[in-house]
Amino acid sequence: MVDTTRFYIDGKWVQPQGSRLIDVINPATEEAVTQVALGTSADVDLAVAAARKAFESFSRTTPAERIDLLSAILAAYQRRIEEFGDAIRQEMGAPQGFACQVQAGIGVAHLAQTIETARSFPFEEDRGAQRILREPVGVVGLITPWNWPINQITCKVGPAIAAGCTMVLKPSELAPLSAALFTEVIHEAGVPAGVFNLVHGDGPEVGQAISAHPHIDMVSFTGSTRAGIAVAKMAADTVKRVTQELGGKSPNIILADADLAKAVSRGVERCFGNTGQSCNAPTRMLVPEVLYEQVAELAKQAAAKAVVGDPLDPATTHGPVSNANQFRKIQSLIETGIAEGAELLVGGPGRPEGLERGYFVRPTIFGRVTPDMTIAREEIFGPVLSIITYRDEEEAIRIANDTVYGLAGYVQTGDPAHGAAVARRLRAGTIYVNDPPWSPAVPFGGYGQSGNGREYAEFGLAEFVEIKGVVGA
Repeated sequence: MVDTTRFYIDGKWVQPQGSRLIDVINPATEEAVTQVALGTSADVDLAVAAARKAFESFSRTTPAERIDLLSAILAAYQRRIEEFGDAIRQEMGAPQGFACQVQAGIGVAHLAQTIETARSFPFEEDRGAQRILREPVGVVGLITPWNWPINQITCKVGPAIAAGCTMVLKPSELAPLSAALFTEVIHEAGVPAGVFNLVHGDGPEVGQAISAHPHIDMVSFTGSTRAGIAVAKMAADTVKRVTQELGGKSPNIILADADLAKAVSRGVERCFGNTGQSCNAPTRMLVPEVLYEQVAELAKQAAAKAVVGDPLDPATTHGPVSNANQFRKIQSLIETGIAEGAELLVGGPGRPEGLERGYFVRPTIFGRVTPDMTIAREEIFGPVLSIITYRDEEEAIRIANDTVYGLAGYVQTGDPAHGAAVARRLRAGTIYVNDPPWSPAVPFGGYGQSGNGREYAEFGLAEFVEIKGVVGA
């Protein structure tokens, strides 16, 4: 078990300045697996000072040197990937196979993509008599969530290092194990002291201290829209750069010419993936009104394939949701859907049969949901799907865009060109036409209250640089 009671500052594991500890709960058992220390603003000050000192030299390293460093991090990470899977299973309840292959595996994908991107990124370019320099933005604060813990760490830390930034990471206090393990990887790979610093803690204390700190030049935040707004407000006084990846309520438009059985089955599967705890999950399935009865039956058949249970059981496809507060929120919203008159097709309140302990949720599908219902507008962040009908394509696009969010959108069609035309009209950061495979080379981020800025590949790396024009040299 990694040590989550100490912080990593200036290349060393150190004792916190404060004394607060909280339990880290395994959501499948509701039992503590360890404790995590909650930092203070004093811990953040020490970490920022270390990062500021290290920036003087690290910012002057060459891209080739930083690529070599990232390659060492990737190699150390790959040697311990099974440990990452086990840590993620314990801290957020993902089934063991999914935790290792997908949750931990995605870290490999991000680090490898960052290395590839850095090899061709235009850190310097000449335009006639002008030279354009892309230089590290400075000391960055990284605040990451519990639902895809190592995904969000690697897609921030990788490009920050590639750019020549130094950093302070605050992972979620609810899922600190994989972050502490990643810090061991950083140390093993020989990252210079002060370049990477880890301070555990909660949002009101450590998150606020990072967001408002006068010597942090940028904050990269992933989490709820509510928390993202708070981060932006706290950062405003120091005019620091803020990038945010926030909530979503992504539409999945199934057009009349789609392969209906495939589209519905994959739509349910994608919505329920990671137990519904993905900000870009297609939680609103929009279907032609004349096909509703067929869709409802296909959706029920797809939901029946979900096996909710012990994350250590190889037969389990879906574990618990990650914490007690999330469990209570999901239960409340399911009850709200019933109270507002949506047709309950599958699932409902309470735990699945035979599961008396753990934050397990019944995979739930509502039919005949109207766009004004709470479950059609609020991000539930659990395995809950809303099926909404439309009369024609124009209405489908209008419903899809009728949201404060804009993280992702999905289109299912028998004609890819038609799908591309619909994609252009959706107000969201990433549109997936006909269920393509995920790629770390595609920009990730949102419109509206889903945030600003982009992550992944050159789009993410660009967020960590300042642009300088040198004229006449």
